[in-house]
Amino acid sequence: MNTATIDAARVAEHYIAVWNETDAERRLRLLETHWTEDARYVDPLARASGRTQISALVSGVQQRFPGFRFALKGQPDAHGDRLRFSWTLGPSGAEDLIEGTDFAQLEAGRLQSVTGFLDKVPVGA
Repeated sequence: MNTATIDAARVAEHYIAVWNETDAERRLRLLETHWTEDARYVDPLARASGRTQISALVSGVQQRFPGFRFALKGQPDAHGDRLRFSWTLGPSGAEDLIEGTDFAQLEAGRLQSVTGFLDKVPVGA
């Protein structure tokens, strides 16, 4: 496993931790540690700029899917300051219902920009 792969896994794990953190203060601390101040997030359903908006977006997803957990799918990889990883979302202890792939740009090892794609979404989700 090369250094880029190790870094990719670490960054992706921090990313997933933000999405799974239900306590707003702890989530904001994770964002402050692992995301740049000017971080941006965009996917087909949402857009957020800055840590506060990203935290609010995460909170909204958690409210829409209570009890669901994000998990990494497969092995994250990196090329220079770019990162690609896939994830799943579903109820704890049950089959994952939603899957996606995210592409990120890093600045000094921290997430600066994330573009998310939804690979599998059930009807009505």
